[in-house]
Amino acid sequence: MARTVEFTDTEFMIAQGARLLEDGKTFFVGWGIPQIVAILGQRLYVPDVIQLFEFGAVGPQSVLPFVRGTMGGPQNTYRSIQWLNMNWAFAYSASGYMDYGMLGALQVDPYGNINSTFLGGTYRNPGRRFAGSGGGNQVASHCWKTIIVIRHEGRRFVPKVDFLTSPGYLTGPGAREKAGLPAGTGPYRVVTSKALFGFDGETKLLTLLAVLRGLDPEDVVKDMGFRPPMSKDIEEIPPPTPEELRLLREEIDPSRFLIRGEWMSASA
Repeated sequence: MARTVEFTDTEFMIAQGARLLEDGKTFFVGWGIPQIVAILGQRLYVPDVIQLFEFGAVGPQSVLPFVRGTMGGPQNTYRSIQWLNMNWAFAYSASGYMDYGMLGALQVDPYGNINSTFLGGTYRNPGRRFAGSGGGNQVASHCWKTIIVIRHEGRRFVPKVDFLTSPGYLTGPGAREKAGLPAGTGPYRVVTSKALFGFDGETKLLTLLAVLRGLDPEDVVKDMGFRPPMSKDIEEIPPPTPEELRLLREEIDPSRFLIRGEWMSASA
């Protein structure tokens, strides 16, 4: 008999993101949720990934539990293969050494362009200002494949981002190359708290690939600011496993600083 699993939307988002990682690859990791995705993935599925942080740490072994505000601290530098500086970190991605980038976002548009700078108003007089790019623009510009991790709320998926912080496919096919970005780079997947999106190889449009088991794909996209194309075969994503939840709750984030959120349930 099927067993019902309870979890938060954030826990699901992190778990499905961790399952996307490829072992033996290099990942340029942003702070916060992307960092937790990488930690969970390395602990369970991809022990030989090499993480790169914008402040210069290459291949550290994450020290648990996750501690707030420690992007450049000892939590992310322990037993690093290298510990250099920001210029070197960005040089690795600009030189084509980073297979994947992983970023959070405030807003995403149909071509995977990211806003993490402000909402409403103008740059000089915003409705609300946020942290901005950090190393996000460099990650999205030069990593071969960028994974975006974002909470599934309709207001976050918009026809046009309020500010272009980090480039996706810009205005469509060929636009990245015209802007001088390396051919073959760009957004790869968008991981949300309800679904998984990819990008069409020809149109470069955000496309629904899969949803959490038990959710209706139409319900998933109905509140988005634009209607994305739907894959012919929408797959089902299993809920977090007991071991994924145990690691998240007991070892990685026992204070629930990042994994808290809206409670959900699904059949395991």
